[in-house]
Amino acid sequence: MQDIRAPGEKGPPKFIQAATLIDGTGKKPLKDPVIALEGRRIKRVGTRDSIRIPPRAEVIDCSGYTLLPGLMDAHLHTMMFNCLSFHNYRVAQWEITPELQQMYGLFHAQLCFDMGFTTLRDLGLNSSRGLLTAHLCAVRDAINAGIVEGPRMLIGGFTVITGSHLDLIQPRAMQRLGFQTADGPWELRKLARENLLTGCDVVKTCVTGGGGTDKEEPDVRNMTQEEVDAVVDEAHAFHKAASVHCFTPLGQRMALAAGADTIEHMVFSDDETTDRIAEAGVWMTPTLLHRTDRAMQTRKDQGTSQFVLNKMKLLQPYCYRTFQKMYQAGVRIAMGTDMGYDPEMGTNARELEVYVELGMKPMDAILTATRNAALAIKMEKDLGTVEAGKLADIIAVDGDPLKNIRCLQEKKNIRMVMKEGKIYADRRPGKNQNVVNVKPGEWKIIDYL
Repeated sequence: MQDIRAPGEKGPPKFIQAATLIDGTGKKPLKDPVIALEGRRIKRVGTRDSIRIPPRAEVIDCSGYTLLPGLMDAHLHTMMFNCLSFHNYRVAQWEITPELQQMYGLFHAQLCFDMGFTTLRDLGLNSSRGLLTAHLCAVRDAINAGIVEGPRMLIGGFTVITGSHLDLIQPRAMQRLGFQTADGPWELRKLARENLLTGCDVVKTCVTGGGGTDKEEPDVRNMTQEEVDAVVDEAHAFHKAASVHCFTPLGQRMALAAGADTIEHMVFSDDETTDRIAEAGVWMTPTLLHRTDRAMQTRKDQGTSQFVLNKMKLLQPYCYRTFQKMYQAGVRIAMGTDMGYDPEMGTNARELEVYVELGMKPMDAILTATRNAALAIKMEKDLGTVEAGKLADIIAVDGDPLKNIRCLQEKKNIRMVMKEGKIYADRRPGKNQNVVNVKPGEWKIIDYL
């Protein structure tokens, strides 16, 4: 994990005052909060009665707004072939260069950042030109260096077998270039080491089929236990996290046996395995936004085959029921959308609406994108809550997400986005600062040029 502590931690004190604070701990919202900042970090959290603001101090006035920790998406793919800029994702797979796709990766990350998502865990991608791990790491590094504005990013590197679900994101007939997949424990260890050498933060592997690819059933097994054990062990040997895609109870049990840090997706389940996941305390990302009717319509508009659309619709009720069962069983849930070419980048907060519609308490939904996500990605010492000592990732929202979770979905409601004490988006009265100024639909469709 990257060291996010740097010289110059301290700076002149600043103060944020607002109407309400939902601090990400699950406690009752704090009225009339005052947050004292020192450099990149939070020095103190209190109220207007308990914290005295010195004369002539810099005050960030968020009166009338609700403050929350910066939101997090623990599972997305910012360099997925883009539904926003190509009329057909199949065309994009062949006509876009890795270099241009890298620019879209940054653009997609910035769209999420502008909507209050200050931390993204990008779980990687492959392409007709090879794995895109290096391109994603470069986006992360450019943001960290301050060359470009963007969210904090953790990068995953695909470490999967030949013909796995994550290999079949690309067409079967596509020529595979480079060392994209591996078979057997030692080849997979080699591929994991290649991704780690490139600089990934997370080793991403895949033990079952999935939902969004052609001519593949979701319940097929993609790895042996020995293979997934090798991948997870290699990640842990280098003090990195291991993320495991799986759709079935068998896959979930394999991930648990291997010691996975996170299990990706909630699709099929059984009570015994669900109880084992809850007991183990392993984090899961539901990725339900990817399963909605809206996402399917986006896929249809982008030229997805009817086979895939039928499969997605068939899986939808299983995903929803599994989420409800796992939530009730006490499984640890961190928000993840699986956002790629469906739905549109920047709409991450719609995932929380799905959770609430399925019976999750609004406060618990908010926790999945704040404290829980920070715990899942092992950055809870610095992120996830608005508390003294944490990095000052704070957003100001016009509305109360505990009463209306949908208020997080409108850009006009995300009045301020702060990362590490610096304001990157400011839409308070009299302000007009955005990370991305172009509006959805205003950019040109590349394959129409």
